[in-house]
Amino acid sequence: MIDKLYNLKKVQIDRKLMEKGQLMQEINALEAEILITQTKIVTTSVQPHGAISDFMILQMHKNSMKLHKAKLEARKKQLEARHEIVVRELIELQKESEQFNYILQEEKKEKMKRILAAEEEAASEFMQSKYIMG
Repeated sequence: MIDKLYNLKKVQIDRKLMEKGQLMQEINALEAEILITQTKIVTTSVQPHGAISDFMILQMHKNSMKLHKAKLEARKKQLEARHEIVVRELIELQKESEQFNYILQEEKKEKMKRILAAEEEAASEFMQSKYIMG
């Protein structure tokens, strides 16, 4: 039973590690997109002697990029919060897995002690029977 629980915890840990990796990939992708958007905001310009409407369009474009950047940052914060939750869950699963592993190791030690005691008893009985017969 403990063995099954231990294996279950190992599978859960593997799943959480995969989820953590996926979250980190998404966060990194969002960081790259935020950086690209910020660069576009800074470097976007119009002809110096253009019409006033060009400046208004430019400002509207910059505002839309700033809104896009704000949405990306909000999504990034959500992913980071989810990442923290996954890390905490992963730590708990690892603790539980270690506990089950410890129990399994103790059960193996007890089983080995019983086997050794049974072998010692059998050897003792054999020696006694040989002594009696001899």
